[in-house]
Amino acid sequence: MTISLLSTDFQDLELVHRGKVRDMYAIAGHEDKLLMVATDRISAYDVVMDDPIPGKGKVLTALSLFWFDLLADVAENHLISADVDEYPQVCHQYKEQLEGRSMLVKKTRPLPVECIVRGYISGSFWNAYKKDTVVCGFDLGKGLQESDVFAQPLFTPSTKAAIGDHDVNISVDEMEGLIGTERAREIADASIDLYSKAADYAREKGIIIADTKFEMGELDGRLILIDEVLTPDSSRFWPLDEYAPGKGQPSYDKQFLRDYLSSMEWDKAPPPPKLPREIIDKTRQRYEEALRLLTGK
Repeated sequence: MTISLLSTDFQDLELVHRGKVRDMYAIAGHEDKLLMVATDRISAYDVVMDDPIPGKGKVLTALSLFWFDLLADVAENHLISADVDEYPQVCHQYKEQLEGRSMLVKKTRPLPVECIVRGYISGSFWNAYKKDTVVCGFDLGKGLQESDVFAQPLFTPSTKAAIGDHDVNISVDEMEGLIGTERAREIADASIDLYSKAADYAREKGIIIADTKFEMGELDGRLILIDEVLTPDSSRFWPLDEYAPGKGQPSYDKQFLRDYLSSMEWDKAPPPPKLPREIIDKTRQRYEEALRLLTGK
């Protein structure tokens, strides 16, 4: 039976951030590094559920490590090691909790935008398109169906929101105003290149990556790919053999959980509802299937 990890409390390390899924620690004497731990928490509609998905953090970590390696020629990333034995000595006492769900990473200055790439029209983008054919500065024209593929992947950044708040989609022009024209263009180009290589690979494995979200940081003036990469938490993964435009798609991500929550009388604000065992198990199975198809593990 897989044991869940809902939260961490490493007394000899400094907790610097507890996100929706990850706990981030600073390590005394190693100011240029951070310890990133993927828990089994899951969020939907920007609300963290009280019930964990057993083993989810290990799936996210394994997938991120896989993509960091595959995409290393496209963008530099922040990974130092995922081998606990190679972490600073003070971390070793927490090995049982860290193994398989943690990464020692370079400390960067995170950029204040989410780097979203969309290959297909879905989710909030589809909802926005139904109201206005101009979305995030892109004139998409009339006639698109839900889940249609775009002629070219679109880079559609958003602002970063605090836990419980919603990210806000912005145009590339607005992003340039936040971080400067040159850096914004560099981020847009890198994001499209990362998505394109990953989407081509995934398609060969029977998965459509409909959209995804990258996080970027800066280190010594260089653009660095950070956080998690191309996981079911940050992406929409659709089975290629079931793809049919004109409706929502079955998925290997947390859309299954979102659909369940949407069927309830819940106002999408804390506190979250309790998740039935069936929903937890089926969500876990979808995450594990994505890992298996993409990596063979």
